[in-house]
Amino acid sequence: MIKLSTYHLHTTFSDGEFPPAEMIRVAINFKCKEIGFSDHAPMDFDCCWSMKKEEIPDYVSVIEALREEKKEQIKVYLGIEQDYFSPEPTFKPDYIIGSVHYILKDGHYLEIDKSAEVMKNNIDTYYNGDVYAYCEDYYALVADIYNKTQCDIIGHFDLVTKFNEKMPIIDTSHPRYVNAVNKAIEALIKTPATFEINTGAIARGYRTKPYPSEEIILQLRDMGEVFVLNSDTHTDYTITYNLNEYARIFDKMGIKYIKSLEEILQK
Repeated sequence: MIKLSTYHLHTTFSDGEFPPAEMIRVAINFKCKEIGFSDHAPMDFDCCWSMKKEEIPDYVSVIEALREEKKEQIKVYLGIEQDYFSPEPTFKPDYIIGSVHYILKDGHYLEIDKSAEVMKNNIDTYYNGDVYAYCEDYYALVADIYNKTQCDIIGHFDLVTKFNEKMPIIDTSHPRYVNAVNKAIEALIKTPATFEINTGAIARGYRTKPYPSEEIILQLRDMGEVFVLNSDTHTDYTITYNLNEYARIFDKMGIKYIKSLEEILQK
């Protein structure tokens, strides 16, 4: 059986359900060789799911202590998920996941993945119902995420489609949507950052397939992209959720993915 690790993982320091020690314990039980912590970076505005600035020293010291304590059993990385609108990190993480969770429109931060109802209301209120203008603004930020964060991993590239299976708001074959996606891909494929394939929304019941869509994965595969498989887990029992299954599927499809984070960090 393939044994995979995850580098997109949240704990009680941000919006995860369990502390780092519990996540490491389960990862060791699952026979993971590596694990990376990537709690949400602080934001400059009120945000219920990110770390607070004053919590960063504790986050760093706890992960570093666990890394030393468990070094004979598992390799531990200290990362962070840096939102487009997060301030620069106040410490040097081993790696950064760059993600877009908000659009800034008319002075308002519009949360992308709160709920389908919130998304629909924001499109109606701030975009006069033009869903593709909303998507264009989202992908413009995604296209710039490496420049903004110097990230090593591009987090959930098409997060804007999170609710689309159950509440189809976006026609992902629409020319404006496809053009917005392609512009972001063209910008990011030139950078050293690696696209993740993310099973988190499957584990939480929002989707039946990972981010990004299969069409985007195949497009990137054909451009030579080597992915990183991540669970984006917020709880212990989904720490490697569906990663083995998708690894087997991707092997058959000729989709390449890293086996160790060092493959990314050595780029």
